[in-house]
Parts: sequence; C-alpha cells; structure tokens
Amino acid sequence: MGVPSENRRRSERVMLRMTVVVLAEDEERKPIHEETQTQVVNAHGGLMLTRAKLHVGQSFILMNPRSGMEAPCRVVRSEEQGLEFYQIAFEFDEPYPNFWPVVFPPADWKAPVPATSK
Repeated sequence: MGVPSENRRRSERVMLRMTVVVLAEDEERKPIHEETQTQVVNAHGGLMLTRAKLHVGQSFILMNPRSGMEAPCRVVRSEEQGLEFYQIAFEFDEPYPNFWPVVFPPADWKAPVPATSK
C-alpha cells in the first residue's frame, strides 16, 4: 500500500534554520524587505516564519544572503502564528535544490529493507 498523495513529498524535507530575505509587495504595493529564518526546506521550497502577511498564491523573491542566490517563489500556505508572525509554506517556481546549503538524496535512494528470517 502506497503513501496517501497528500503525505507524499516531491523531495526530501530537511530541518534547516537559516537566514533568508523575502522581497515582496504588500496589499498597497509597498515593498517588503524582510530578513527571516527558514524552519524546513526541500528542493521545491520550504517553510518560514515572517512578520509580513503574505497571501496564498502571492509571488515573491527569496534571497539567500550567504550565496547571493535569488529564486522566484509563491506562497502555498499562510497561517497566523501568535500576534506577530505568519508561518509561510512556499514553493520555488522551479525545483532549486542548490539554493540550500544541503545535499538532497536522490529520489531512488531508499533505506534497505531488512531480510526476514524464516
């Protein structure tokens, strides 16, 4: 029996707290430039906390200040976290595994299944 589709990931998730910069516009088209931290990342996007309220479907640029890389993204989920923060799930417009300072295992890399003794 396979994994339910809502629980299937396109790439391995990695717990990674690193500084990123969000470049976006608010609802009045004023620029947002916020330095924040990721919580979880993968080759297709990640999860971060922001003070800026970003809405589902909103496009923005994510910048990795360590490498200077920039990637176009869009918000796939936005949830309030207390009074000051929003938990933002985002995805890159295209898979971008090299954006993060981690190596993702190949899709066909599975843990070996132990042989059962009879």
